[in-house]
Amino acid sequence: MILGIGTDLANIERIAGVLDRFGDRFRNRVFTATEQRKAEGRLDTPGTYAKRWAAKEACSKALGTGLRMGIAWKDMHVTNLRTGQPVMHVTGWAAERLARMTPEGHEAMIHVTLTDDHPWAHAMVVIEARPYG
Repeated sequence: MILGIGTDLANIERIAGVLDRFGDRFRNRVFTATEQRKAEGRLDTPGTYAKRWAAKEACSKALGTGLRMGIAWKDMHVTNLRTGQPVMHVTGWAAERLARMTPEGHEAMIHVTLTDDHPWAHAMVVIEARPYG
């Protein structure tokens, strides 16, 4: 059963400009230390940040809130499996929202996909409820 779907586009050049203008203030407000390490270790640093920005926006939409109602940027963060597959994690208010929307007897699974084709970064998040067992 699908609980929510969210998608978002981010302009890589816009994110690059925000990084140039606000630097660590922006990075520390929006991205976890793990996300920052990943982005700073990549050749396309702005593109990596833009994909994660888009993923956070898409996740907030899939949760049915958008970035309001108490959800914080760092309540949603992306890591990668060894295979490179992105994984969305939620904490804080986002995790509480996810728990409230998950039917009893089910577990929530968050699926995320990231891509970019300069100048755009795109993310899609699908939240699925699977019955236990």
